[in-house]
Amino acid sequence: MVSTFSSTTQGHSSCSNERLHIEYVNASSHLTATNDAEAVIEGLTRSRSRKTLPPQFFYDDKGSQLFEKICTLPEYYPTRTEAWILQTYASEIVQKMGECELVELGSGSSTKTRLLLDACARQNYPLRYLPIDVSGGILQESAKQLLQDYPTLKVYGLVGTYEQALAKLPPVSLPHRAICFLGSTLGNFYPEECDRLLDRMAATLNKGDFVLLGLDLDKSPTILEPAYNDSQGVTAAFNRNMLSHLNWRFGGNFDPDLFDYEGRYNPEKSQMEMYLTARQSHQVRLEKLDLTVEFSPGEAILTEISRKFNVDRMENYLRDRGLSLIQTWHDPQKWFGLLLSQVL
Repeated sequence: MVSTFSSTTQGHSSCSNERLHIEYVNASSHLTATNDAEAVIEGLTRSRSRKTLPPQFFYDDKGSQLFEKICTLPEYYPTRTEAWILQTYASEIVQKMGECELVELGSGSSTKTRLLLDACARQNYPLRYLPIDVSGGILQESAKQLLQDYPTLKVYGLVGTYEQALAKLPPVSLPHRAICFLGSTLGNFYPEECDRLLDRMAATLNKGDFVLLGLDLDKSPTILEPAYNDSQGVTAAFNRNMLSHLNWRFGGNFDPDLFDYEGRYNPEKSQMEMYLTARQSHQVRLEKLDLTVEFSPGEAILTEISRKFNVDRMENYLRDRGLSLIQTWHDPQKWFGLLLSQVL
């Protein structure tokens, strides 16, 4: 039986029965709001051409809808390419891991994870899934559907940031555990952030456990740049919507139409960089932050990075963190890779 969900105080589970447990481990809403405000102030008060915004402000309701649309665009290859790899090789991946409970960072709707669960079911492995997401609503809705579709599945969901949730994982109940970080999201982390997250993953796991990473691989700018500058302008709308989100959240008066969007490839850092660039001189006020920001013509805000990886370098990087690369699965063009590593 699938339970009816109800929201509760953060830090307490919202639902628990023999097949489902969901726990809120995120910090207090006051602390989260304070950290968000500080990040906006720090990013927008940097000197010319170094302004940044935290990418979490992409994701209000409209932003989430726009991102779902981005994933279906003809130019945006990562989502469908990773899905093809999983559809083709899920059974092989699961056989490499054996009986293994799946922990997913940024689980969202758990669409791609179903391919792994299906492969586990074909092997008659026990099904145990530990989704982690900052959105309790999305996690709860996907858990309800999963329990209906997989009668033997047990779900232990954690609502919070990756680091918060990894620190609160329950004791392992199957021979091994695998942390899955799909969707190329690792590329949105700066190197020092990536170091901390991979170190946390390795420290959380036991010897013989696994990490499954989805990585967008480095390739020609002729492929990369169109993926972030789509012909329909959806990615541009996604970026400008961040300014509308800031207006709502902090009492601002950003005019999104005063900013041009561009995605640029940085060959020195092997990463795509997304920018909003001011068309003219103007002033923006964020009342709730008591912040006034001056923009000059051509002054840019960096909204997000998307790093592109090399498998050989990644193998060495993982080894330095106590993870041994077992196998990599590619699409035929080698645009994307799923890397399975094991704790030494």
